[in-house]
Amino acid sequence: MVLQAVSWADYQSLLAIRGDERPGVRLYYLEGDLELISPSRTHEWIKTTVGRLLEAYADEAGIELTGYGSLTMRSARRERGAEPDECYVIGAARPKTAHPDLAIEVEWTPGGLDKLEIYRGLGIRELWICRPSKETAKVAIEVLALRRGQYVTVAKSRLLPRLELALFTECLESESQTRAVKILRTSLRAGR
Repeated sequence: MVLQAVSWADYQSLLAIRGDERPGVRLYYLEGDLELISPSRTHEWIKTTVGRLLEAYADEAGIELTGYGSLTMRSARRERGAEPDECYVIGAARPKTAHPDLAIEVEWTPGGLDKLEIYRGLGIRELWICRPSKETAKVAIEVLALRRGQYVTVAKSRLLPRLELALFTECLESESQTRAVKILRTSLRAGR
């Protein structure tokens, strides 16, 4: 659901009523438009599996990774707010006021606000969009890197250049999250 002509103050009030630390309905704000999303079971399965895979990858590769789940990120000056499905800081932790490096969005149903424009305005360095593949029923992951103020699709993560996305999407076909993580760890340990 998208509401129009919502002031920044109204957006802030809705966040306060719901509480910043409460899961459930996610809120996205872009210059007066407010989108409310209630994630489906499939959506939550995919975002949790991608998060678990990314965390297992970082553990196996010895990469410092700090997760913040669906942290509420906002900028009053740019009139933008987002609650990604998952988000991470890669490398050393930074001040609490800094936004994460990587945001992950699962787009299982089309429509709504322009998430790229929201994240661009927030300065998120890399955005992963997980959605159904147009060719198959599988999950596809599109990696977008922020370059000169615009997102461009890239073949590999710039933040995690050794990560093989094909292996991630292969693991997403598993019947369980635990199995997906086991497949990933086994493949990484075998040198894949």
